[in-house]
Formats: sequence, C-alpha cells, structure tokens
Amino acid sequence: MPYGIEVGYFMRHLLDKLSHLKTLIPQLILVALIVWVFNHIAQNVHANLAARGVKIGFAFLNDTAGFDIIFHLIDYATINNYWQVFWVGILNTLLVAALGIFFASLFGFIVGFGRVSRNKIIALCSKGFVETIRNIPLLLQLFFWYFVVLRGAPFPQDSITIVESIYINNRGLYLPWPIITLYAAVLFTLSVVCILISLYLRHSKRTWRSYSIAIWLALAVIFFAIAHTELTWEYPTLGKFNFVGGMNLIPEFLALVLALSTYTAAYIAEIVRMGIQSVSKGQYEAARSLGFAHYQSLRLIMLPQAMKVIVPPLTNQYLNLTKNSSLAAAIAFPDLVSVFAGTVLNQTGHAIEIIAMTMGVYLFISLCLSLIMILYERRSAWHSP
Repeated sequence: MPYGIEVGYFMRHLLDKLSHLKTLIPQLILVALIVWVFNHIAQNVHANLAARGVKIGFAFLNDTAGFDIIFHLIDYATINNYWQVFWVGILNTLLVAALGIFFASLFGFIVGFGRVSRNKIIALCSKGFVETIRNIPLLLQLFFWYFVVLRGAPFPQDSITIVESIYINNRGLYLPWPIITLYAAVLFTLSVVCILISLYLRHSKRTWRSYSIAIWLALAVIFFAIAHTELTWEYPTLGKFNFVGGMNLIPEFLALVLALSTYTAAYIAEIVRMGIQSVSKGQYEAARSLGFAHYQSLRLIMLPQAMKVIVPPLTNQYLNLTKNSSLAAAIAFPDLVSVFAGTVLNQTGHAIEIIAMTMGVYLFISLCLSLIMILYERRSAWHSP
C-alpha cells in the first residue's frame, strides 16, 4: 500500500474516533456532575445529622416494634422487631399488587371486548364505565369503596349472606378456610406441577404433546381429588359481637383491591380496544368468511396479533397499579408505606434509611415486573408467525 494512502486511511480512522469521542465527552461530564451533586448532598446530610447527634445506620431494625398490625400474611406479634414489620409490609403490598393486576386484567379485557362489541348496549355501557372511572381520582374512588360501600355495610348481626358460609358486613368479608395437612399440601403441590408441565407441553413442538398433556392433566386431577379428601374446613360462625373462625378479609384490604382493580381496568380496556383496532380489518373479515363467530374472531384471530401493541402500555398500567397501592395509607391498610414508611419512621426517626429501603423495594418490584412483561413479549413475538 502506498505511503500516502496509508496515512490518509489512518487520518480518516482517527477523525472517526474523535467524532465518537466528541459525543461521549458531554455524557461523561454529565455523569460526573450527577455523581458530584449526590456526593455533595450526602456529605452535607451526614455532617448535619452528626452535628445534631443523630446516628445513621440500620441497627434500629433489630429493636422491638411494640405495635400491632391488623392484617399480616406471616406470623407477627408486638414483640417482633422492625425487620418483621418490614417483611409484613412487603408481603401485604405484593398481595394487593398481585390481586389488583389479576382482577384489573380480567375486567379490563372483558370491558375492552365490550368496547368493540357490535351490540350497541354493551358498547355503550363499556364506554360509560371507562369514561366515568377514568375521570374520577383514584383516591376518591378508594374513599367511596371504603367509607360508602364497605363501612356502610350492615353490622355483624345483620350480615349479608352471599352464599352459604360466606358473609359480608362492616367488619369485612368472611369465608370458609381450609385446614391443610402436610400430606394434602404435598398433593396440591404435585397437582400444580402437573398442570405447569401440561402447559409447557402445550406450547412445545413435539408430535406426542397431545398424549402427554392428557396424561399430566389426568395426574393433576387425581392428585387434586385425593388432596381435597384430606381437607377439613373451618367455617365462620356468628359469635356475641362478630364472626369467629374462617378467613376474614378486612374492609381496608377489600376497598384497596376493588379501587385499584376497577380504576386500572378502565385504562386496560382502552388499551385492549386500541390494540384490537390496530389490526387490519381484513384479518377480521377473513375470519368471518371462514365461519368464525364475532367473539371467536376477536379472541382467536385479532387479539393474538394485537398483543404486540397491547403489552407495552399494559406493562405501564401494571407498574402504575403497583405504585398506586401506596395509597393504602389513606385508609390505614398496613402496606409497606403505611406501616414501615409511616409508623416505623414516626417511632424511630430514621427517615433516610427507611425511605431509601422503601424506594428500593418499589424499584425492585417494578424492575422485576418489567422484566417479566419483556420476557412475555419476546416469547409472544417468537411464537407469532
């Protein structure tokens, strides 16, 4: 290669690198500036707290809490420490978020299908629900469900019987509760494993999958039937002042799940409507020409193609619902914000540590939820033609 051509190639390569460096330098300066600002804030906070004699650390989490929590999924007593309070709050938040996402998705998809229904009454009712719910603040809806609907229910002596052994009053919802033995728990676990294996085989490309699915489903039914015979039920019975026995879902929990579910369902319904309408009408017409009914065309042809459009905004709604669960503090439901960032903070005064832990939990939950939806989206895209 001639010397002049070699020098020219080297200069072009060098200028190329410098042009990339030119765009990288401002980004590095911005990152360094952000780090410096946070470091400066941390030093100032540490100096101010040290001057006031306030200690920073997480040793307070081992202190005794000394207060009761009305709703907890794990064992808790007033003699437990703040670590236990932290985990109680996390589990309550996860329970509300999981149930809210489930019911919001179920109701949202139903209303979304109603929005594109050819029945004018169904379409009008669905539109009315969406427009009404979306234009009322979530906090106001939460107060409505709690103070008007649930707290306005009858006293325990005049409880409303939904079906036999299921009652609702101003103290909450009372349900029968199974007393599960270890043997029954193992059988239930085996039945769930069999169902999961059958679902996996349903999406596999093996030629013998139909035969295998039938076997695993049959095993699941057998395990479940045997486990059910091992169950004994504890039923709620009316005592002197209230029901005893069974399971009690407190009004705060019910109001929070209902408010979050209905509010988010209105937004999910619009997302579903938008996703279905984004698919070419030719797909619907082709399905109808092949003899599919209206809802069969929507469910089997339109919806699978619309999921590519639905999933990204649906993920945002799931994240919003999870973060909106912090409104539980407004009705004294013991979620993470209420018991940990509220009661524990007031008792200990460790605001920085408690708020940092609370923010970290919500960030972790949001990232995990986003990852799950991304994996689902990629899997759906991989299976789509």
